[in-house]
Amino acid sequence: MIELLLEAERAMSLGRTDQAERLFRQAADADPRNSIAVVGLARVALEHGDETGALALARRALEIDADNPAARRLADRLVEVMAYRNEGPRADAPAVPPADAPEAPPADAPAGSERRGLLRRFLRR
Repeated sequence: MIELLLEAERAMSLGRTDQAERLFRQAADADPRNSIAVVGLARVALEHGDETGALALARRALEIDADNPAARRLADRLVEVMAYRNEGPRADAPAVPPADAPEAPPADAPAGSERRGLLRRFLRR
């Protein structure tokens, strides 16, 4: 299982998100309680510009393992950014990070080709 996750991480780092998604999905299918694989799927969704799907997957990872720091950071940051853009996270959303957390991107930031690398901007601390 670890080898599969390492291969998925390598694919992500090389920008091969489709390959990473396939590998993370294999790991999650083999072990549905693997929060690391689910966070990986959330990261892939975010790279593909699917913030809502990424948030849902990050929350699912937190249901599996409430102490998963990557899932917590990703979920909290997505909620913060969505709130900043007045997309209003649902009432059951994770808490917003403290006030000293990095600023959300401007609401008028380009959304098309600028989606690539979104994860890196979200997780920057």
